[in-house]
Amino acid sequence: MSTSSLFRWAADFEIVPMDASDCAEASVLHAGGFSQVWSDGEIQALLGQDAVFGFIARRPGRRRRSGGFVLARLAADEAEILTIAVSPKYRQNGLGWRLMGAVLRHLRAEGTPSLFLEVDEGNDAAITLYRKIGFSKVAERAAYYDQDSGARTAALVMRLDLG
Repeated sequence: MSTSSLFRWAADFEIVPMDASDCAEASVLHAGGFSQVWSDGEIQALLGQDAVFGFIARRPGRRRRSGGFVLARLAADEAEILTIAVSPKYRQNGLGWRLMGAVLRHLRAEGTPSLFLEVDEGNDAAITLYRKIGFSKVAERAAYYDQDSGARTAALVMRLDLG
């Protein structure tokens, strides 16, 4: 398999703003990455808030062929990533990077100085992505996430200065 075919999938997606019609598909994507799944109603309720916005990775011309999504919220002079999910089929193909890039462009255009997120300490792929983007750990919440095994893991609180 050639290198170009390994990374072709991500290029086949466009990153577009989310709307209410994307919530059911976003819930399915969320279920592929989290044990505490957000329903389409929960995602729609968040997206309906004035301060919340999101982006979805969609194959051009195909309304229901999404590879991932991200939701973020503005709060005063900072923002937070509420969730980001990429289909297991498309991980390691740059979709998470592109979704985060859309959020960063939006926040910089708004003049937002900083962005926060929380990530499970065991999610090495996500932590690697966030560090490559420039996030750094600023705090830790012990026993924050419930795992399917019954164990609890810490949440790393990470920050990126956008200025």
